Amino acid sequence: QVQLVESGGGLVQAGESLRLSCAASGRTNSYYVMGWFRQAPGKEREFVAAIVWSGGSTYYADSVKGRFTISRDNAKNTVYLQMNSLKPEDTALYYCAGRRGGFGYTGALYEYWGQGTQVTVSS
Repeated sequence: QVQLVESGGGLVQAGESLRLSCAASGRTNSYYVMGWFRQAPGKEREFVAAIVWSGGSTYYADSVKGRFTISRDNAKNTVYLQMNSLKPEDTALYYCAGRRGGFGYTGALYEYWGQGTQVTVSS
């Protein structure tokens, strides 16, 4: 069993930065890819970024490319999402997720999910 706990969300002004953390516990070898998804009111859940645990290959949605960076700390079993140049359209509930197998854009492919952390960007 794997537990994922997100933290680091908050209220910031446009142009500012936040760093989200996702702490994994339990059988961390149960997943191969860790990803971040977000969902805003009235919108579908969308892929944000992902990282392959072994090797560190990363993937980003076009909407965040160049602004967000996903990384991991192997010793702490923690995945981070550094969010720079935040925009009001980044406002959403951000979820950390993990899956077995290779990278995928679809949230349904991910077996493990955190509770979410709210990011609100004011204009």
